Amino acid sequence: MIKYKVTLTKQEREELLSMTRGGKHSSKKVIHALILLNCDEGKFSDKVKNEDITRVLKIGARTIDRVKKKFVEQGFEAALENSPTTRVYERKTDGDTEAHLIALSCSKPPKEFSRWSLRLLADKMVEMKYVEDISYETVRRVLKKTK
Repeated sequence: MIKYKVTLTKQEREELLSMTRGGKHSSKKVIHALILLNCDEGKFSDKVKNEDITRVLKIGARTIDRVKKKFVEQGFEAALENSPTTRVYERKTDGDTEAHLIALSCSKPPKEFSRWSLRLLADKMVEMKYVEDISYETVRRVLKKTK
């Protein structure tokens, strides 16, 4: 595993200290600032062990490693900012499936029930082979659309 060494300048340390002492900053930004301050191996501070940081800040060791890596590879500002997720979620439903679901929800419910539940709709969609599998939460999201 690669060890990332954080070395802050005096100006960067002062900026991080002022950020942790007050002002309006997101909690994640303050925690990242505290991580960088405690991991600093420069001449202006004394390094604290990662185990001590995790215990005091109540965060995982991987978080510390990620912040240090981001600081070394992308710089001071990038280590403090939240980056948007790059994960892409595959849609379970398309327009055709949504149309079948809406039509089904507008139809009469089964004899034993007074109305459609989300779970009933999900089960019926699988039973009618419109989809291979679908959760009631996906059904809820499709029916909740207000655009």
